[in-house]
Amino acid sequence: MLETKRLLLRQWEDADYPHFARMCADPEVMRYFPSTLSEIESNHLADKIRATIDQNGWGFWAVELKQTGEFIGFVGIHMVDGESGIPNAPLMEISWRLAKHHWHKGYATEAAEQAMRYAFFVLGIEDLFAYTSKQNIPSQMLMKRLGMTNTRLDFNHPKVPDGHELQNHCLYRIDKQALMAGNLFGSIK
Repeated sequence: MLETKRLLLRQWEDADYPHFARMCADPEVMRYFPSTLSEIESNHLADKIRATIDQNGWGFWAVELKQTGEFIGFVGIHMVDGESGIPNAPLMEISWRLAKHHWHKGYATEAAEQAMRYAFFVLGIEDLFAYTSKQNIPSQMLMKRLGMTNTRLDFNHPKVPDGHELQNHCLYRIDKQALMAGNLFGSIK
């Protein structure tokens, strides 16, 4: 488990699944994905995420508000294999998805910064990547707040159908040296 001032990043619990299913069925939350997810699809995804954390000790952690114990989404890291069709793969990806009533409160940035610390200083990763549809300006703004830069290696996501409006993606990157030089997190221990 990881902790920030306001959040816990932890393993998933059974009680998180209905909240996650509501998030994944919300057209606003899923705006930059090809489709919303059914409850079965959402549960299957949560099972896969949970199993990855069981196996590795890290992954897309469930994010919980410390003050209320409420599940608000996930933030974390994931290894993308070399056969994925993503430029620079294999690579370590950072990603997030929060319930819409928790947007614009700084939670995604706070949790992502902690996940970055874990990737760089616990796992010893040298580069961290994030990608999204080129239309997803809010996620790109978060990537920039995290100190990531656009690699300009735009690509058509292999899991998005040909011709779909969200097919074209951008790839952002930050490396450990840039993080240290920019001292983005204040005093890093």
